[in-house]
Amino acid sequence: MPSTPPSRCQVLAEIVLIFAVFAIQGAWPVPDVNEPYYLGKAIHFWNPDWLPHDFFMDSPDTHKVFYFTFGWLSLWLPKTVLAWSGRALSWALLAWAWRRLSFAVVPKAWWSVLTAAMFACLMERCQMAGEWVIGGVEAKPFAYAFVFLGIEALLRDRWNRALALFGAAAAFHVLVGGWAAVAAGVAWWLGGRGQGAVGSGQSAVGSGQSAVASRQSAVENPPSALRPPPSANPQIPKSPNPQIPASLNLQISKSPNPSLWSLWLGILGGLLLASPGIIPAVALDWGVDRGTAQKAHEIYVFERLPHHLTLSGIQPELIVRLALLWIFWLLLGRWSRRAGLLDDCRQPLGRLRAFVSGAVAITLAGAAVNLLMFVDRGLAADLLRYYWYRLTDVMIPLGVAVEMAALIVGRLTPASQQSSDNLKSSRELTAPGEPVKRLRGLLAPGYCLLLLAAIPAAWNVGDHALQRLHPGAPRSHRIPSFADWRAACRWVVDSGEVPADAKFLLPRDAQTFKWYTGRSDVATWKDVPQGAKSLLEWWRRIQDIYATDFPEGPRWYEPLTDVGTKRIRELGAKYHADYLLSERVPPPLRDNTGWSEIVLGLDAVYKNKTYIIYRIR
Repeated sequence: MPSTPPSRCQVLAEIVLIFAVFAIQGAWPVPDVNEPYYLGKAIHFWNPDWLPHDFFMDSPDTHKVFYFTFGWLSLWLPKTVLAWSGRALSWALLAWAWRRLSFAVVPKAWWSVLTAAMFACLMERCQMAGEWVIGGVEAKPFAYAFVFLGIEALLRDRWNRALALFGAAAAFHVLVGGWAAVAAGVAWWLGGRGQGAVGSGQSAVGSGQSAVASRQSAVENPPSALRPPPSANPQIPKSPNPQIPASLNLQISKSPNPSLWSLWLGILGGLLLASPGIIPAVALDWGVDRGTAQKAHEIYVFERLPHHLTLSGIQPELIVRLALLWIFWLLLGRWSRRAGLLDDCRQPLGRLRAFVSGAVAITLAGAAVNLLMFVDRGLAADLLRYYWYRLTDVMIPLGVAVEMAALIVGRLTPASQQSSDNLKSSRELTAPGEPVKRLRGLLAPGYCLLLLAAIPAAWNVGDHALQRLHPGAPRSHRIPSFADWRAACRWVVDSGEVPADAKFLLPRDAQTFKWYTGRSDVATWKDVPQGAKSLLEWWRRIQDIYATDFPEGPRWYEPLTDVGTKRIRELGAKYHADYLLSERVPPPLRDNTGWSEIVLGLDAVYKNKTYIIYRIR
């Protein structure tokens, strides 16, 4: 443990700085990618009169704990204020949880700020399956705050508390908390077998507990000729390993991890806490026959979200990027073992590596499940919909950030202690050759690792800070000209011509129409329901409205005016749509006169440079 406990002011200052790092990282313009989806659901949960009879809003909810605990603020706060309030709350919880997790491994002042900046950088630049922690507000950042607290409890040998915290995470987001509990189970299994440094490729203790005991005995009772002089500062505890500072040699449990029976309270408590998240997720397929459910799963996995759920749908460069970071994490394990930081899985750093190994094992199991798509596509869809790859997106950056800090402190602190214990005389400090020695000291591995960690982290924070000074369109905007889109949405609200219960046909990739106008739409690509029946109906609507019949060529009608006046009238009557909002610029049909525009034989009630609104009924 550290020589003196940190003061409350120091702890608060670290949390504030971590909060600032997370805020700079995640302060994207509102609404962010998932905020119209999840905040819209939260608003509708508490106020069903907002977007009544909207197909997506009336579909089954899966994150009811988030909607219940946070959505009530929408009764008093405007949507934009609601989003910023939720972000600030989630960043504050994440900052507090991160500081506790980081300090459990590196109990040194201010280092949690560096680990947070490193984590934010690696999380964004090296993710594979699209997972994120810091960003827009939804159930996920609250769930990861509980996961971080659970990992911290696990590192401190408080297993029942850890399991309860993972259950609380699952209440907010069942997959985040559920996979974290599975990774904790892997960490428990590895620690219970008395293995050495996880991920280093070799055992750090030889043959189990006997080697650990002999090493500790040899360190605590060395031969008299090798014993160092007693410390001049009696407040600093003696280090079990003389290679690293006492502050990083946290107490190691003398016994293996607790038995499964002794964890019954944590398991039961975790399941009870997780039940509000588990039950709605299981209920998605209730009342649906096996064939219907499997067809819905195939659409969800292979049509809508392959970039999150299948290896064939993920960009190869993203896979390579995360794989390289994983290899670097393995190398860190070897370096930490050689530095004496990884004597046992029951050390905090060893347990952290075991937890990260659990996350990697889940991803490797998902890769094996992915092969089923070549044998049984339906069974593969049933299993792949559980997001096997996303916990690794978080845990490998987390493991690299925290372990690099531990390794840097372990290499830098002994040199500073030695210089303080063996003070040189002023004559020796000015002796010839001393500047060269100092230069060599600055080129030591510890300082090189510090630069390797600090420079990318500082660059990432600075890059995002510059972006915050010049905000652009929200990341949720995926269609042309954000300014013209906002102008069209403002007309819908302010003109007085569009009733509050009007329904629109929209561009397929429009995500923010409900957010800006408070009007319903028939279907969009982003607003995919999760219940089996609702998902099949959503897919039928997407195919019916946007799909082309061309054997070769574009898959979707973009813009929707390409389908013609007669078809628009048919769609309006079929789905009770009152208006069509469409792009004015069609696909590139260029002739000598410039861009040709398809004009429908409908009443155009509004137009700007990019968008046009027709009255259908």
